[in-house]
Order: sequence, then structure tokens, then C-alpha cells
Amino acid sequence: MSKRKSNKTPWVILAFSLVLSLIVSACGGAATEKPKPTIKLAENNWTASRINVAVAKILLEEQLGYKVELVTIDENGQWPALASGDLSASMEVWPSGHANNVKQYIDEQKVVGNAGELGVIGKIGWYIPTYVLTDHPELATWEGFKDPANAALFKSAETGDKGRFLGGDPSWVQYDDQIIKNLGLDLEIVWAGSEEAILAQVDAAYSRQEPVLIYFYKPHSAFAKYDLTNVTLPENTAECYAKAEAGGVDCDYPTDVLFKITSAKLKDDAPEAYQFIQNFNYSTEQQISMIAAVDSDGKTPEEAARAWIQANEAVWKAWIPSQ
Repeated sequence: MSKRKSNKTPWVILAFSLVLSLIVSACGGAATEKPKPTIKLAENNWTASRINVAVAKILLEEQLGYKVELVTIDENGQWPALASGDLSASMEVWPSGHANNVKQYIDEQKVVGNAGELGVIGKIGWYIPTYVLTDHPELATWEGFKDPANAALFKSAETGDKGRFLGGDPSWVQYDDQIIKNLGLDLEIVWAGSEEAILAQVDAAYSRQEPVLIYFYKPHSAFAKYDLTNVTLPENTAECYAKAEAGGVDCDYPTDVLFKITSAKLKDDAPEAYQFIQNFNYSTEQQISMIAAVDSDGKTPEEAARAWIQANEAVWKAWIPSQ
């Protein structure tokens, strides 16, 4: 009997060990298999924004294993969405139009985080075809538009005797209504609706060598196709922009050092994605090359982004957090 007992004991110990091993393995597996959250990136209504998020999406998915969703939203609506955590990040903010949002959401409430500079330098302003200056050199500055006859050179069916000022998407941050009113210019804003619509009007004007006055911005591939002059407005100052809420802006747009923003929750929810977005940085020239691929060569933002990624591994490798 003692011999039979000693033969069974090793089998009992082995079975118990196997069960315990499976339990430990299962518990350990559950801890390491927590799914990564979906990263939701704001896609604003201009080509550069679409390119930025296309680059980020490809790298976040293929290098870091996140699922990425692109959310079409205007630049003002993205702030409360980031604050609530419904969005993860926006890859391109133009600071000249968002001082109040920065103060409210970043500085005071601390529900949105500044994720650092994008690396791209922007300039919003008023632009006309340079050929207009051949007969009217005075239109290189805003003072030339004080003459109603000069302003009327830009009139259209929508504006009657007033000159047409072509704006973009009404959701963009623009102070042109204030600038026009406060400088006493005989101009009226007509909303084109999008970047593409503005450029269609520029193309039509160019084909007939007619005057056109637009709100536009650098960097953009349009400047490689069209010779456009930035109309000089009164110098931008902090005091001028401090009057924005009261409708008192009467100066130029500042030069913009573009930056990125994230939901304050992203750092804890997806630390690798958060670090990647902080590291994301390329030059104005690099962004322009992708914009040109879309606007001039007919590529989709994803195609332009993937071509850039393939040619610039040394740049984006530095964005990937250490594993």
C-alpha cells in the first residue's frame, strides 16, 4: 500500500503545478493584452491639416499599433471636443486666431495641452495678383484701397459698387470684417467657402488678368503657381489684437509659429501616442512639398504623406518613442 501511494503522489503534484501555471499565465496575459485606445485626430478644412493628420495616422498605426480615426471638424469646434476627450489631438493650430482658446482651455482650465511647435511658420494676410500693381502700384498697401475707385476695381455681382474681399470658410478665424470697417475701406466680404474655392476664383481671375483680393496664407503651393503680393496692412501689435472681442482689430495678422494641441487625458490614456505627437515636427519646406503633391500633382493627402514618409525615414524615426 505504501508503494502505491508513493507512485500517485508525483502525478498529483504535476497536475496541481500545471493548473497553477495556467492560472498565472492567464492572469499575466490579461494584464498585458489591454487594447490601446483609438486616437482621434482633428482634420480641419485646409490641405496642410489633412496632410499632417495623414502622416500622423500612418505612423501611429504602422509604427505604434494604434487605431486612428480622422474627425472632420472646424478649428473652433475642436477645442471643446479636446477638452472633453472626444478628440485626442489637433496637429496644426494658428495662434493668431486662438488667444482666447489658449487662455481658456490650456492656461486656465488645463483640459487641453500644448504639444509643442509643429515646425512650420505661417503668415495669414491679404493677397492680390502682382500684375494688378502694374497699373495700380498704390494697391501694394491698404492705403491704396481707401480710394473708392480703387476698391471698385475688385467689385463683383454680389457686392455692387463695393470691392469684393474673398474670404474662405466662415468657420476660419478671420478678422477681415473688423479690419475693413475700422480702416474705412469700401470693401465687402464674400465667403468662398473653402481653400479650393478661393483658388478657383484666383485661377479664373488669372485667366482674364483681372483684379482679385483674397484672404490667404503661407505656406501653400499656390505661391509656386501664382505670383501673389501680400498687401501691407498696419503693423500687427498685441494691443491691436487685444481689441478683437470689442471688434477693434485694425492691423495685419501676425506671423504664426504653428503648434499642436492634445486632450489633457491623452498623456495617461495613450502615453506613446502622446509622446509621438509631442515629437512630431517638420519644416515649412517639407510641408509645402506635400501640399504641392496634393494641390498641383493630384495626389490624395494619404498618398502625399506616404511618399514623404518613404523618403524621410531619418526625420520621422526620431518621433517614435523608445520601446
